[in-house]
Amino acid sequence: MVNNYRIQVFSALAVRAPFVSLEAQWAKQHPDTLLEIEWNPTTVIEKRIAEGETADVVILTVPAMAKLVELDLVSASSIINLVDSQIGLAMLPEAEAPDISSTEALKNALVSARSVAYSLGGASGIYLQQLMKSLGIEEAVNSRASTIPEGFTATKLIDGSADIAVQQISELLTVEGIKVIGPLPQDVQKVTSFQAGIFRHAKNPDAALTLLEYLRSEPAKKAYESFGLRFIP
Repeated sequence: MVNNYRIQVFSALAVRAPFVSLEAQWAKQHPDTLLEIEWNPTTVIEKRIAEGETADVVILTVPAMAKLVELDLVSASSIINLVDSQIGLAMLPEAEAPDISSTEALKNALVSARSVAYSLGGASGIYLQQLMKSLGIEEAVNSRASTIPEGFTATKLIDGSADIAVQQISELLTVEGIKVIGPLPQDVQKVTSFQAGIFRHAKNPDAALTLLEYLRSEPAKKAYESFGLRFIP
C-alpha cells in the first residue's frame, strides 16, 4: 500500500530499542501513515533545531523539552511524559563482572578497566564525565577511554576497544551480544526523564497527536519496560 502520510520524528537514542517492536505494531495499525524517525543524542537534536530544522514530533529529555516550549517551538499542551531511564554498565557475556554495588566499588571498577566506553554527546556520557571528575578519577579513566561522539557505546565492547561500556541501560540493550551488569549505585545514579511533544508548526499535527496517544498505550508501556525503561504514569 502506498503511504498517504508521514510523521517526521526527532528522537533521543534512549528509547530506540523499544521502537523496533513499536514501529512494527504501528505499521499494522496505521498502514497509511509512515514513521520517519531520526535518532540522535539530545544535544545533537538541540543543535539541529537551533539551526532551523524541524519535524512533527520530538522526543527529548525534560529540560531540553522545556527549552523548546520556552522558545515556542513545541506546543506545551501537546507534551506527554514517556519514561524514566537509568544509566548502567555493560560487558561481554563471558567477562567477569566487577563489583559496582557502591560508589567506591564503581570507582575501582572504572579505574581498573582496560578501557571504558562512553558517548561524548549523550546525556549519560556528559554525566559520567561530571561524575568521574567529582570522584577524582577523570584523568585515570580518560587516559584509556574509548569515546564516541554519539551512538551506542556497547559497540566498543563488540569490536574489542573497551571492556566496560557506560550508557542508558536501554541503549546498552540495543546492542546484541553484550550483558548489562547493573545500574550505577543509587547514590550516584542519574535518572533521566523523557517526554514527547508536537512541534508548533508540524505538517501533520493530527497524525502526530495519534502517535503520541499510541506512545502512551499499553503495548508501548510493555515495550519500554522490556528494555529497562520505567513508564511514567
